[in-house]
Amino acid sequence: MSVNENLSINKDSESAIFPKNPTRTVKSLTALVVFCCFLAIMSEGYDLGIYGAVLSSLLADKNWTLTPVQAGLIGSYALIGMLLGNILIGTLSDIIGRKWSLITCLAIFSLTMGLSAMASSPEMLGIVRFVGGIALGGAMPMATAMTIEYSPTNRRSLMNAIMFSGYSIGGVLGVVFSLLFLNAYGWRFLFWLGMSPIVLVPILIWKLPESLDFLISRNRKEEAEVICRKYQINQPAIQKVESRTETNAKWGAIALLFSKHYLRTTVFFWLTFFMGLLLVYGLNTWLPKMMIQAGYPLGSSLRLLLTLNFTSALGALGAGAAADRWGSKRVISIAYFAAAASIALLSLKPPALLLYPLIGIAGIGSTGILIILSAYITKYFPTHARGTALGWASGVGRIGASCGPILGGLLLSWKVDINVNFYIFAIAALIASISILFIPVEKDRLI
Repeated sequence: MSVNENLSINKDSESAIFPKNPTRTVKSLTALVVFCCFLAIMSEGYDLGIYGAVLSSLLADKNWTLTPVQAGLIGSYALIGMLLGNILIGTLSDIIGRKWSLITCLAIFSLTMGLSAMASSPEMLGIVRFVGGIALGGAMPMATAMTIEYSPTNRRSLMNAIMFSGYSIGGVLGVVFSLLFLNAYGWRFLFWLGMSPIVLVPILIWKLPESLDFLISRNRKEEAEVICRKYQINQPAIQKVESRTETNAKWGAIALLFSKHYLRTTVFFWLTFFMGLLLVYGLNTWLPKMMIQAGYPLGSSLRLLLTLNFTSALGALGAGAAADRWGSKRVISIAYFAAAASIALLSLKPPALLLYPLIGIAGIGSTGILIILSAYITKYFPTHARGTALGWASGVGRIGASCGPILGGLLLSWKVDINVNFYIFAIAALIASISILFIPVEKDRLI
């Protein structure tokens, strides 16, 4: 069977590029894509962890005299940029390609981390983090869409969880580096370290293949054939897409989100992303400060933030395997509910024996389960709209992410009871747990 014949299948079928039992060569391609995307997404995780870790130092910097509200606003500037990046780059990737969108985002983010280290004022730091946020917002949908595409059908959630564990590991690195270097070298040094992903750009250019789905949908079959020959893909199950103009493809993907068949799905995915990201960025930004206010020293508070990120990485792998077996929607709902209960129990000031397990459960049910949620929406929507669907949902989620740091800063400035902070984040997790259940069951789609 020729490659051309392999690239042509029934137009009514849609599944992963690879069957459930891929060949060794195809497995190596999956590993390559997952590894490359893992390295890219780790950068966003580092940014997530580093700002919360250095926040106390920024507030203590006598040259800037920041208030908690101002610090929360600076934390939100990057998230507002991510909102724009999710929507704009997620949509453009369905037009210009996923590989180069991901590489461009990574390069821009790395440069803005260096500029953050050089910031001479809070205003400059906020502007630079806003630009970097646009790049970060575009990277996540690209990495998720490509990982899902290049994974075996029955291992999509697990492969995406492995790739997205880079998000949590990046957060862990941010906290670890803070524990090691913050007191000795200051917060600027940690931003300089955040510039290191620039060295990954040549690796991605050299190794990362372009999305086959994208190439086929743009009638660039010769390039798809090169990838098929290189990795000996003998029976790829790629949806046959009619050749369309780039404008029609773009607006067709957006229109699909608001069509009668997908409108309810879109609304409840958006609500879940909003609450989920409010929870993730609210906790990662303010958990150290909240725990200090509750009576814990800075070192202990940073270790709690480390626990939050470390358990989310491990929990995501288990949740990914569980989602492949029992369904993404059920696993996501249970995880968010467990996070809500754990965060609410933190208000009781539990002893250390219970404190770290509760923080761990919160990590799994916040950052960890976000990985499964991203995989779920990517699998749910048709191939040609995956980048757009995830980009828009993540963009709406970034509004919630922006609210998290601002809300935490306001509550601390108002000097309300510290327990109110825990209850607010617990309610966000509970709403996410309920809203995901309202997404209709997939029909006639291989998930």
